[in-house]
Amino acid sequence: MAPGVKPRLTQIDWMRGLACVLMFQTHCYDSWLSPAARSGSFYRWSQLCGTLPAPLFLFLAGVAAVLVIDRKQRRGMPHRRIAWETVQRGAEILGLGLLFRVQEWALGQPSAPWTDLLRVDILNEIGVSIMLLGLVYLVAKTRWKTAFLAAFGAAAISLLTPLLWTTWMPNWLPWYLESYLNGVYISGKPRPWLFPIFPWAAFALAGMALGTVLVTGWARRQPGWTHMILGAAGAAMFGLALWFSSLPVRVYPVDDFWHTSPNFFLARVGVLLVILALSYAWCYWVPAFGPRLAYGSRNGSFSPLVQLGTTSLIVYWVHIEFVYGRFSLLPKRASTIAGASAGLALIFVGMLLLSIARTRLKGHEVELRAWLRKTVLQPFTASD
Repeated sequence: MAPGVKPRLTQIDWMRGLACVLMFQTHCYDSWLSPAARSGSFYRWSQLCGTLPAPLFLFLAGVAAVLVIDRKQRRGMPHRRIAWETVQRGAEILGLGLLFRVQEWALGQPSAPWTDLLRVDILNEIGVSIMLLGLVYLVAKTRWKTAFLAAFGAAAISLLTPLLWTTWMPNWLPWYLESYLNGVYISGKPRPWLFPIFPWAAFALAGMALGTVLVTGWARRQPGWTHMILGAAGAAMFGLALWFSSLPVRVYPVDDFWHTSPNFFLARVGVLLVILALSYAWCYWVPAFGPRLAYGSRNGSFSPLVQLGTTSLIVYWVHIEFVYGRFSLLPKRASTIAGASAGLALIFVGMLLLSIARTRLKGHEVELRAWLRKTVLQPFTASD
């Protein structure tokens, strides 16, 4: 890499960690609160905050893909190889998503139906989206063509989503394939709690378009101004989305603002840009962090959110079992707000400790396997 080029942006990890925390609270309150506790405004606000984690994860997957692509370009890696390695990484995550579905189905026995194996969950969508990003880069070839094609793709997916969920449903496909397009699952009707390509891949493409801005020379030299401009643009996009929604003109035969509306997509992308600007301010301008933490310096102050953000995959995977799965910490749909909040605190601490352990073990897998063979397997083989 060229001198002075840093490998990662701390605000990206911080945002991913924020997505983890928002995900924890959404899942915990959804799984554990009793019916009586769900009737108040507390639960409604909790679930409203729960609309942010999935867009954050997908948006940041797009940004991270550009950072990785830029790093490989600076190393002189061929264009086609970069593209196919990106597609391969997406396929790996898709494979992990399928493996996660197998785990959930197995632990849900004897009641879990076999169709749960084919649900389109967030990991599946992240994998498919990253594969799509690799194809966009393969076709576009240059940085600004990549940005344009990614932004165009995000807009196209957003604009087509209301139709693919209603009048243009591809119901001639098997349900398990159609579900990747509009989330019909087995019902023949799109399910808003699934993660099909339409509309969710649009967030990853929007992140890719934004990432091309962050790796420009001007953005690297003026990161503060860059994030301030992006935050202002995000606020403008949010206001524009609300103005579009207030117009009396209706373009689609079915208007579902909270699930398929392009206006809602525009508003959420605006919120993501504002969060990005605030994340930068927190990581680089707040005295508790200061410039020592810039670009992920290991000498900086410890941040729980940055820590969670660097290991978001494993904490997502594990916390699900302790919230929704067979090993749930609390009885499901039986807790008060106070009880569920205590459980949420345990989940946060446990996942943070897991994240720290994962970070410290990273790079020491060979030594760990050797230690396990010596201390665990050798006594048994010796006795044989």
